Amino acid sequence: MIRSITQKKSEEAIDLLLNGLNRIFIIGCGTCTTLTRTGGEPEVRALKEILSQKGKIITGTTVVPVACDNLTRDFLREFGAQIDQANCLLITSCAFGVQTIARQLRKMVVPALDTLFIGKETGFGMFDEICTQCGTCIIGETGGICPVTNCHKGLVNGPCGGTNHGKCEIDVAKDCVWTLIYNRLKELERLDAMRKYQKPRNHQGEPKPGKFKLPAA
Repeated sequence: MIRSITQKKSEEAIDLLLNGLNRIFIIGCGTCTTLTRTGGEPEVRALKEILSQKGKIITGTTVVPVACDNLTRDFLREFGAQIDQANCLLITSCAFGVQTIARQLRKMVVPALDTLFIGKETGFGMFDEICTQCGTCIIGETGGICPVTNCHKGLVNGPCGGTNHGKCEIDVAKDCVWTLIYNRLKELERLDAMRKYQKPRNHQGEPKPGKFKLPAA
């Protein structure tokens, strides 16, 4: 399952963000950050205890089903009085969830987490980045394996000269993605696809902030 992968901010970083904000309502997320154990019910309770010991007034806490969903506003209505008493919302969700809640409620929002990447669980407690959302997808020519995300150098033509017995020279415990691509294309009898030269990536191809509009029917 695809998730936003997050990590907790340090106590010092949160203290700085909460400077001058003493009445706090804490909001967790029931999907991604619950799975990664960075922003579910246990983490919300721990934050409440830590901040209470520092003299902060916690007006209430909750874990919304999906923080980045537009229906979050409806879920939070039952906590209206507690939210009104707070001068800040401390949110343990990905950045998308924080921004969604910020648009829905007229309250100062503070993220308790840093959002790292879009990833997939590959083992118990292990999450690998699967897409950098670069906007120039070439996996149709690389056997469905993304070299931009999986190569430490982000090479779209490979392998580099440092690959050694199928391992990456930067991380010897990591398989060289171009070896994986070679083996995959060989299995599919599509090795000729590796002969195609991929143009250098245009890192400024999509102006920021990105926008997309469906074409007229």
